[in-house]
Amino acid sequence: MRNKDEIIDNYLIEEYDGDVPQDELDDRAKAKRRALTLIRDIVIAFVVIVVILQFIRPTIVFEHSMEDTLHPEDYVFLARQAYLLSDVSFGDVVVCESVILDDRGVPKNLIKRVIGLPDDIIAVRDGAVYRNGERLDEPYTKDGYTEGEMASVTVPQGTYFLLGDNRQVSKDSRDAEIGFVEEDKIKGKVFFRLFPISSIGIVR
Repeated sequence: MRNKDEIIDNYLIEEYDGDVPQDELDDRAKAKRRALTLIRDIVIAFVVIVVILQFIRPTIVFEHSMEDTLHPEDYVFLARQAYLLSDVSFGDVVVCESVILDDRGVPKNLIKRVIGLPDDIIAVRDGAVYRNGERLDEPYTKDGYTEGEMASVTVPQGTYFLLGDNRQVSKDSRDAEIGFVEEDKIKGKVFFRLFPISSIGIVR
Protein backbone atom coordinates (compact mmCIF):
# COMPACT_ATOMS: atom_id res chain seq x y z
CA MET A 1 0.00 0.00 0.00
CA ARG A 2 1.40 3.40 -0.98
CA ASN A 3 2.14 5.87 1.73
CA LYS A 4 0.77 9.42 1.87
CA ASP A 5 3.93 11.06 0.43
CA GLU A 6 3.89 8.76 -2.62
CA ILE A 7 0.23 9.58 -3.26
CA ILE A 8 0.94 13.34 -3.07
CA ASP A 9 3.97 13.00 -5.38
CA ASN A 10 2.00 11.04 -7.95
CA TYR A 11 -0.88 13.48 -7.74
CA LEU A 12 1.44 16.40 -8.39
CA ILE A 13 3.14 14.64 -11.26
CA GLU A 14 -0.23 13.94 -12.88
CA GLU A 15 -1.08 17.64 -12.69
CA TYR A 16 1.66 18.59 -15.18
CA ASP A 17 1.83 17.77 -18.88
CA GLY A 18 4.78 18.06 -21.18
CA ASP A 19 8.43 17.77 -20.49
CA VAL A 20 8.63 19.11 -16.92
CA PRO A 21 11.91 17.90 -15.38
CA GLN A 22 11.49 15.30 -12.67
CA ASP A 23 13.60 17.39 -10.25
CA GLU A 24 11.24 20.31 -10.64
CA LEU A 25 8.26 18.06 -10.02
CA ASP A 26 9.93 16.70 -6.89
CA ASP A 27 10.62 20.24 -5.63
CA ARG A 28 7.03 21.26 -6.26
CA ALA A 29 5.77 18.20 -4.42
CA LYS A 30 8.00 18.94 -1.45
CA ALA A 31 6.90 22.60 -1.43
CA LYS A 32 3.26 21.59 -1.44
CA ARG A 33 3.83 19.10 1.38
CA ARG A 34 5.52 21.83 3.42
CA ALA A 35 2.62 24.21 2.75
CA LEU A 36 0.06 21.59 3.75
CA THR A 37 2.03 20.81 6.92
CA LEU A 38 2.24 24.51 7.80
CA ILE A 39 -1.51 24.98 7.30
CA ARG A 40 -2.21 21.92 9.43
CA ASP A 41 0.03 23.22 12.24
CA ILE A 42 -1.60 26.66 12.14
CA VAL A 43 -5.09 25.14 12.36
CA ILE A 44 -4.08 22.90 15.25
CA ALA A 45 -2.47 25.83 17.10
CA PHE A 46 -5.58 27.96 16.58
CA VAL A 47 -7.85 25.22 17.92
CA VAL A 48 -5.60 24.69 20.96
CA ILE A 49 -5.60 28.45 21.72
CA VAL A 50 -9.38 28.64 21.45
CA VAL A 51 -9.79 25.66 23.79
CA ILE A 52 -7.30 27.10 26.32
CA LEU A 53 -9.04 30.48 26.32
CA GLN A 54 -12.28 28.75 27.27
CA PHE A 55 -10.61 27.77 30.54
CA ILE A 56 -7.88 30.37 31.12
CA ARG A 57 -8.03 34.11 30.62
CA PRO A 58 -4.98 36.38 30.85
CA THR A 59 -5.63 39.51 32.91
CA ILE A 60 -3.60 42.61 33.72
CA VAL A 61 -3.90 44.29 37.12
CA PHE A 62 -4.47 48.05 36.76
CA GLU A 63 -5.12 49.33 40.26
CA HIS A 64 -3.62 49.27 43.77
CA SER A 65 -6.53 47.69 45.64
CA MET A 66 -4.91 44.22 45.94
CA GLU A 67 -1.48 45.29 47.18
CA ASP A 68 0.67 43.76 48.51
CA THR A 69 -0.63 40.54 46.91
CA LEU A 70 -0.98 41.97 43.40
CA HIS A 71 0.43 45.17 41.94
CA PRO A 72 -0.43 47.34 38.93
CA GLU A 73 0.87 45.81 35.68
CA ASP A 74 1.03 42.31 37.17
CA TYR A 75 0.06 39.80 34.47
CA VAL A 76 -2.11 37.02 35.94
CA PHE A 77 -4.13 34.05 34.73
CA LEU A 78 -7.79 33.60 35.57
CA ALA A 79 -9.33 30.12 35.77
CA ARG A 80 -12.66 30.81 34.07
CA GLN A 81 -14.21 27.42 34.84
CA ALA A 82 -12.82 27.10 38.38
CA TYR A 83 -16.24 27.09 40.02
CA LEU A 84 -17.98 24.63 37.75
CA LEU A 85 -16.59 21.71 39.75
CA SER A 86 -15.98 23.39 43.12
CA ASP A 87 -17.47 26.12 45.29
CA VAL A 88 -16.09 29.58 45.90
CA SER A 89 -13.91 29.37 49.00
CA PHE A 90 -12.90 31.78 51.72
CA GLY A 91 -9.64 33.50 50.76
CA ASP A 92 -9.96 32.94 47.01
CA VAL A 93 -8.76 35.83 44.83
CA VAL A 94 -11.42 36.32 42.17
CA VAL A 95 -12.39 38.59 39.31
CA CYS A 96 -15.93 39.90 39.42
CA GLU A 97 -18.07 42.19 37.30
CA SER A 98 -19.09 45.34 39.13
CA VAL A 99 -21.72 48.03 38.68
CA ILE A 100 -18.96 50.61 38.25
CA LEU A 101 -18.64 51.72 34.64
CA ASP A 102 -15.38 52.46 32.84
CA ASP A 103 -14.79 55.34 30.41
CA ARG A 104 -16.61 53.42 27.68
CA GLY A 105 -19.67 52.80 29.84
CA VAL A 106 -18.80 49.11 30.26
CA PRO A 107 -19.00 47.46 33.73
CA LYS A 108 -15.52 47.24 35.24
CA ASN A 109 -14.02 43.94 36.34
CA LEU A 110 -12.57 44.03 39.85
CA ILE A 111 -10.01 41.74 41.49
CA LYS A 112 -10.88 41.06 45.14
CA ARG A 113 -10.51 38.45 47.87
CA VAL A 114 -13.44 36.38 49.14
CA ILE A 115 -13.93 37.18 52.83
CA GLY A 116 -17.56 36.21 53.40
CA LEU A 117 -19.47 33.18 52.13
CA PRO A 118 -23.28 32.86 52.12
CA ASP A 119 -24.67 33.01 55.70
CA ASP A 120 -21.37 34.28 57.14
CA ILE A 121 -21.64 37.20 59.54
CA ILE A 122 -19.08 39.91 58.74
CA ALA A 123 -18.16 43.00 60.75
CA VAL A 124 -15.34 45.56 60.66
CA ARG A 125 -14.16 47.29 63.83
CA ASP A 126 -10.95 48.46 65.46
CA GLY A 127 -9.06 48.05 62.18
CA ALA A 128 -9.89 44.35 61.79
CA VAL A 129 -12.43 42.11 60.06
CA TYR A 130 -14.54 39.69 62.08
CA ARG A 131 -16.06 36.62 60.48
CA ASN A 132 -18.70 34.77 62.46
CA GLY A 133 -17.48 36.49 65.62
CA GLU A 134 -13.80 35.63 65.14
CA ARG A 135 -11.16 38.23 64.32
CA LEU A 136 -9.43 37.27 61.08
CA ASP A 137 -5.68 36.89 60.87
CA GLU A 138 -4.94 38.44 57.49
CA PRO A 139 -1.20 38.57 56.77
CA TYR A 140 -1.94 39.30 53.09
CA THR A 141 -3.37 42.76 53.81
CA LYS A 142 -1.32 45.88 53.19
CA ASP A 143 -0.34 47.52 56.49
CA GLY A 144 -2.35 44.88 58.40
CA TYR A 145 -5.22 47.32 58.86
CA THR A 146 -8.81 47.50 57.59
CA GLU A 147 -10.18 50.99 57.13
CA GLY A 148 -13.60 51.98 58.49
CA GLU A 149 -16.25 50.56 60.77
CA MET A 150 -19.05 48.26 59.67
CA ALA A 151 -21.79 46.78 61.82
CA SER A 152 -22.41 43.04 61.55
CA VAL A 153 -24.06 41.94 58.32
CA THR A 154 -25.14 38.50 57.17
CA VAL A 155 -24.08 37.52 53.66
CA PRO A 156 -27.24 36.56 51.71
CA GLN A 157 -27.53 33.25 49.92
CA GLY A 158 -26.08 33.32 46.41
CA THR A 159 -23.76 36.23 47.18
CA TYR A 160 -20.26 36.86 48.57
CA PHE A 161 -18.53 39.56 50.60
CA LEU A 162 -15.35 40.66 48.80
CA LEU A 163 -12.52 42.90 50.00
CA GLY A 164 -9.32 44.16 48.44
CA ASP A 165 -6.08 43.44 50.28
CA ASN A 166 -5.20 47.14 50.36
CA ARG A 167 -8.09 48.10 52.62
CA GLN A 168 -7.21 51.81 52.72
CA VAL A 169 -7.91 52.35 49.00
CA SER A 170 -10.01 49.37 47.92
CA LYS A 171 -13.57 49.93 46.75
CA ASP A 172 -15.30 46.67 47.67
CA SER A 173 -18.23 45.11 49.55
CA ARG A 174 -17.91 47.70 52.33
CA ASP A 175 -19.22 50.24 49.84
CA ALA A 176 -22.96 50.40 49.22
CA GLU A 177 -22.28 50.85 45.50
CA ILE A 178 -20.77 47.37 45.32
CA GLY A 179 -22.16 45.54 48.36
CA PHE A 180 -22.62 41.79 48.23
CA VAL A 181 -21.46 40.28 44.94
CA GLU A 182 -23.78 37.81 43.26
CA GLU A 183 -22.38 34.43 42.34
CA ASP A 184 -23.01 34.88 38.61
CA LYS A 185 -20.91 38.07 38.64
CA ILE A 186 -17.78 36.13 39.61
CA LYS A 187 -15.84 35.48 36.40
CA GLY A 188 -13.24 33.10 37.78
CA LYS A 189 -10.37 32.54 40.17
CA VAL A 190 -6.95 34.21 39.88
CA PHE A 191 -4.49 31.36 40.28
CA PHE A 192 -1.15 32.25 38.65
CA ARG A 193 1.06 35.31 38.13
CA LEU A 194 3.24 35.24 35.02
CA PHE A 195 4.78 38.71 35.21
CA PRO A 196 6.89 40.22 36.66
CA ILE A 197 9.29 37.30 36.41
CA SER A 198 10.59 38.01 39.92
CA SER A 199 7.13 37.24 41.30
CA ILE A 200 6.10 34.40 38.98
CA GLY A 201 4.11 31.67 40.67
CA ILE A 202 0.84 30.61 42.27
CA VAL A 203 -1.37 33.38 43.66
CA ARG A 204 -2.44 32.36 47.15
